Amino acid sequence: MSWLDLLAGIEDLEDAEFDADLIAEFERRRDVAVARPIRFSTPTFKEYESTELEGCGKNSFPAFSITAGECGLNCDHCQKKILEPMIPATSPQMLDEKVRQLVDTQQLSGFLLSGGSNRKNEIPYGRYMPVIEGLKTEFPGLKVAVHTALLDERRAKDMESAGVDTVMMDVIGAQETIEQVYKLKRPVEDFEETLAALCSTSMEVTPHIVVGLHYGQILGEANALDMVSRYDVNALVLVVIMPFYAKPGTFVTPETSDVGRIFLEARERLADQQVLLGCARPPGMHKRITDAYAIMAGLDGIAFPADGAVSVAHTIGRPFEQAHSCCSIKVGSDLKNRLQASFAA
Repeated sequence: MSWLDLLAGIEDLEDAEFDADLIAEFERRRDVAVARPIRFSTPTFKEYESTELEGCGKNSFPAFSITAGECGLNCDHCQKKILEPMIPATSPQMLDEKVRQLVDTQQLSGFLLSGGSNRKNEIPYGRYMPVIEGLKTEFPGLKVAVHTALLDERRAKDMESAGVDTVMMDVIGAQETIEQVYKLKRPVEDFEETLAALCSTSMEVTPHIVVGLHYGQILGEANALDMVSRYDVNALVLVVIMPFYAKPGTFVTPETSDVGRIFLEARERLADQQVLLGCARPPGMHKRITDAYAIMAGLDGIAFPADGAVSVAHTIGRPFEQAHSCCSIKVGSDLKNRLQASFAA
């Protein structure tokens, strides 16, 4: 029975309209997918409910914003709304106090440090690094991830010295997108230079590519994949633009088939590295189809999987597990070592 026929038997996907040619291509490359374990991540950045997976305890792996809900760019795709669910930590003392409180009361396993950027797409983390260093010294098992924005090698080294475990940054491959969507006067090369600076450290580097970032069109994703493929990153995180964050009428929702083909290209370009589907993507049936494509394409992890995702993995024979933390940090070294072992066999 073909994969398309098998999907028809999954109740959560009974109204889904799949691209038959794309699924046939997934199936032709089934050996790539079924040999890889997949991890379903359910961190506490937001509430989560699924017919197949349980959510996790509140604040076991939260996200903090050092600017609260403020951002100097106010990009067209985000309008600062992605910061709203994060816990404000607008001073180093506030971050230190809140983390310690969560360690005492919520069995904190780690956290994401983020924030809105300035007009140069930079986030001023410098004064927070001593706090990170102190927390890591006192709680060595605490995992810390940072969304870096653009930076230079010196600031990357400062993060490394403070004990940051994982760093994330958006890789944009089209100059038009940088200027029109981000309203930013920085060249594409600055994004690759940031990636190079991060990869010069011992931190785990998980760049992000937003599929459809150019107002829902596919533009620059291939170039972004080219940039990422030149570096030994720990993982690539793909997310899909969500037009409801933007002003009405400015974005369209990318076709799920276009998103699925990006998954295939990413899997092929980063064959021996992790490729993950991150938190952000359109909801509803679009999400269910997108997640099914990610599983069939052989992506290594999905954050907040849609209803039906577990059934798809089970149906095509992919082993899976659940983790209650950020996909970028939790999938980490253990899975990477297992993948490398399987390639070496």
